[in-house]
Order: sequence, then structure tokens, then C-alpha cells
Amino acid sequence: MAHPWALLSLPVLLAGCGVAETGAAASAAAESAAQQAAQSRAAQSQVRDQIDAANREAEEQRQAAETEGK
Repeated sequence: MAHPWALLSLPVLLAGCGVAETGAAASAAAESAAQQAAQSRAAQSQVRDQIDAANREAEEQRQAAETEGK
């Protein structure tokens, strides 16, 4: 046997590659989740703005109707 430690270290090296790959996949997943969260916040803000605009318009219409009724 030439170098028994070389044979024993091979599984460790291969396992290390898998660990690095898993870490990279986790990092990519976290980045994707962060992007989705940012997009969700932007969409939520846009919907909130649309609701506020609709409420303002409804209030203006209500006031106009009250003014016309007097």
C-alpha cells in the first residue's frame, strides 16, 4: 500500500465538494427569496396606493353628491 491516508482522504475531499455545492445552493435560494420578498413589498405598496387613490376618488364623489344635493 502506497499511501493509505490518500485513500482515506478521498471520501473527505468528495464530501467537501458536496458541502460547498450545498452552501452555494442555499445561498442562491436565499437570494431568490430576498428578491421575491422585495417584489412582494413593491406589489403591496402599489396595491395600497391604488386603494388609497380609489378611496380619495370615492370621497370626492361623495362630497360632490352632497354639494349637489344642498
